[in-house]
Amino acid sequence: MVLVPPLPHRADGAATVSSVVELLEVLWGGGRELESRPVSVSQLRVLYVLAESDGINLRTLSEILDSRPSSVSRLCDRLEAAGLVQRTASTTSRRELELHLTPTGLAFLADLRTAREQALAAVLDGMSPAERGALLTGLNAFRTSAARRAAGDAVGGPTGGAEVAPTPLTA
Repeated sequence: MVLVPPLPHRADGAATVSSVVELLEVLWGGGRELESRPVSVSQLRVLYVLAESDGINLRTLSEILDSRPSSVSRLCDRLEAAGLVQRTASTTSRRELELHLTPTGLAFLADLRTAREQALAAVLDGMSPAERGALLTGLNAFRTSAARRAAGDAVGGPTGGAEVAPTPLTA
């Protein structure tokens, strides 16, 4: 595997994290695992949101993705044509549709996550327990900060007044 060096002339944390992201892309085959799959990166993001928020409507999905409803609708059209997403009539409003992952969509995400976790497990196995613990501590802090920032962006402030506490990562 070709290691990705840190960004030239940068020694800060952002450069290190960026180089790790690039290394993860290499580890995962530069996205090649998606080449034979019917989804783009944007569509994959829709699948991730629906996995966490099953049954939301298009307006809510557009807000979460911070995108225009027409663009999100086209993403969902393609995902529905691929058999990964299903639109159903809302149980609370005749004017709205609910979005759900199909069994095929759920299986796709499970397969993708399993392949990625296996690749990551192989790398983690080469680390000492102390190194893994330090990594998980740092990643939990990073994820919490990113979630706070995303929540703040969604409501117009640095933290939006909302406390965000994602589930901690464990070894």
